[in-house]
Amino acid sequence: MRWTLAVAVLLLAWWAWPRAVVEPRGASIVGALSESPGGFERALAPRAFAFPADDGPHPTFQTEWWYWTGNLEARDGRRFGYQLTFFRRALPGASAGRPSGLAARDVWVAHFTVTDVAGASFRAFERWSRGAPGLAGARAKPFRVWLESWSVDSDHLRAAQGGTSVDLRLRSRKPEALHGERGLSRKSGEAGNASYYYSRTRLASEGRVNGVPVSGTSWLDREWSTSALAADVAGWDWMSLQLSDGRDLMLYRLRRKDGTVDAWSSGSIIAADGTVTPLAAADFRLEPTGEWRSAASGATYPSGWRVRVPGHGIDLRVTPRVKDQELRLSFTYWEGAVSAEGGGLTGEGYVELTGYAGAI
Repeated sequence: MRWTLAVAVLLLAWWAWPRAVVEPRGASIVGALSESPGGFERALAPRAFAFPADDGPHPTFQTEWWYWTGNLEARDGRRFGYQLTFFRRALPGASAGRPSGLAARDVWVAHFTVTDVAGASFRAFERWSRGAPGLAGARAKPFRVWLESWSVDSDHLRAAQGGTSVDLRLRSRKPEALHGERGLSRKSGEAGNASYYYSRTRLASEGRVNGVPVSGTSWLDREWSTSALAADVAGWDWMSLQLSDGRDLMLYRLRRKDGTVDAWSSGSIIAADGTVTPLAAADFRLEPTGEWRSAASGATYPSGWRVRVPGHGIDLRVTPRVKDQELRLSFTYWEGAVSAEGGGLTGEGYVELTGYAGAI
């Protein structure tokens, strides 16, 4: 769901980068592509997904991201959350075949966070780079996505900065979950305002956080698109939950500028066997139960939710594990580890909140 966040972060990085790096010369790399805006493809209709090919980059689309989050526990019961995200944004008019080894057609940005629940602490870091050899990039086989030393290689996730580190081995326990209409996730009624979106919702995770041995479960979100949200959308509340009965839940509520919920809000329930049931906006309710104000940014965020999916027997109270999990980077947003309980179920997951600290 995080695709407009990706666009915002990457555009900031693009404009901050020395202009000589991105000025177009020679033939355009996108000139031979579709007739859609900028020459990039758009997500217009369902497509066949193929793995591992779709784990790799999709250069004919302007924007894509690889988004890992997870909840982990040490042997002594201490809990941690983490996020490691890689965003790619193609530069309009950039050219292929330029002589410099540092020539770039993409900007890459990565976010890395660790939540220490017992210490009530949250640390967030950002890196960005041109997509030139050795600096940042992605490939499908063998799978790798990286920005400098932050990387995910096949099943090995690693990031470290400023005394904060995550080093995990990941193993998928479920097949890929295709969201929306067989993987086409529409964000408005306009054709092409959509992404191709799949998740791996149960990644058994084992390794170390800040040097402490841990184990737990991670979640991968994977999207690519060439689009934007409708003009009247102010932001969104996104949530992923792994439930004790083996089901997983992904929901996002698009918030309109007039305070109402956009009809294109959506979600999925992923059964224990991997079967995906799409959810429309009318099928679920996300009701804030409290709020938290950031002294640093001045933004006020919902903090705690009641989550109901009546047709599937879900009625949960979702609670942030640490109230301050605000990323104050190139783009300010809240994303952090949460727990869930209700109706005989428990769970854990992640919540992302955008548009509260300024326009998306």
